[in-house]
Amino acid sequence: MIRVLVVDDEPQLLRALRINLSARRYEVVVAADGATALDLAARHVPDLVVLDLGLPDMDGTDVIAGLRGWTKVPILVLSGRTDAADKVDALDAGADDYVTKPFSMDELMARLRVLVRRLESEQAAQQTAVIGYYTVDLAAKTVIRLPGAPEDVPEQIHLTKTEWAVLEILVRNPGRLVSGKHILQQVWGPAYDAQTNYLRFYLAKLRQKLEPEPSHPRQLITEPGMGYRFQP
Repeated sequence: MIRVLVVDDEPQLLRALRINLSARRYEVVVAADGATALDLAARHVPDLVVLDLGLPDMDGTDVIAGLRGWTKVPILVLSGRTDAADKVDALDAGADDYVTKPFSMDELMARLRVLVRRLESEQAAQQTAVIGYYTVDLAAKTVIRLPGAPEDVPEQIHLTKTEWAVLEILVRNPGRLVSGKHILQQVWGPAYDAQTNYLRFYLAKLRQKLEPEPSHPRQLITEPGMGYRFQP
């Protein structure tokens, strides 16, 4: 299910968007100000963001900048600002599309579908990755030794179901910081979002199996106090 973070300080609009998006089987998370939006984005990493620029605590372009510091999530700006300069500023800050208020719900949904198709296309392209001396194939669920790897490197590595689940989240977000809470919620469920020992254990197992120097990982990185990152 695609998770959409909707950020707007108009309660009626938030309610209308929640109802319409939920009816189309999106998972919806809402925020009425920029600080809450950034906090929710870190704790419940969204697949898409719908963002108003006129927020009570900060400008929407600052929210875009905050998100772009660690994620490439598609951002659709939904704003009453119609001046061309405002649109250019938002797009230059990192927004992917811009819809002005008042708007047609059908048009908004069509714009979101375009972003979803792009997102799915990017995810489909991220089926394989090279980690250490191995090619990891997410679709085939195989880890195969690269040609030219040292002879003492095993030809194939077996990963458990849970190891695959953790690794897939990281590989599908190359170079991006992924919060520990997000991984825990996606793999084990919302009730486990504080079980950081699970992640330490499984990241250690993955490094032991995939990294040439598990004690000095170069690709399966821990960002202390923030989360984890797969560095291609």
